[in-house]
Amino acid sequence: MTSLVLASTSRFRRELLARLGLPFAAVAPVCDETPLPGEHAAATASRLASVKARSLAHAHPDALIIGSDQVALLDGQQLGKPGSHARAVEMLQAMSGRTLEFHTALSVLHAASGREQQHTDITQVQMRTLSDGQIHAYLSREPDALLCAGAAKSEGLGGALIARIDSSDPNALIGLPLFALVGMLQQEGVEVLA
Repeated sequence: MTSLVLASTSRFRRELLARLGLPFAAVAPVCDETPLPGEHAAATASRLASVKARSLAHAHPDALIIGSDQVALLDGQQLGKPGSHARAVEMLQAMSGRTLEFHTALSVLHAASGREQQHTDITQVQMRTLSDGQIHAYLSREPDALLCAGAAKSEGLGGALIARIDSSDPNALIGLPLFALVGMLQQEGVEVLA
């Protein structure tokens, strides 16, 4: 079987990929995650997923490399990972009572041939109206939220932030569109249910 490499240090993505029961290695990609000027959220996510996968191709020339990236979009503005508690508070205040989009891109790169498959899932998330006290309580109890686009998680306590999710794949919001990934792996001869 072709070896699988997940180009990510994300615990969430590792946990999602592990659900498929396939052996894989998780390796830190080399990637500047800064959006390009004027770049749409879907384009940013897609480009970064590809860059992450391609950054590991030389080190893993015989692998299928899986890259993924997620960008949250609110009023046309991209929300990345907050990086600090103060920035997370600002993001969650801006998102309170609003609907935003999460663009989660996936790239599967066959390193030996250079063949790449790409997919982007768009998830609509309606946030509850949140008080400052609720935001601070959430962030104090979910420190991993600082590692998530927009500081929002759907799993764990993050479910208390959300009023509604519209998605074709609930895994995408957590960080890896598994439904699309299964099909992409099949295209490369990797059968999850073999």
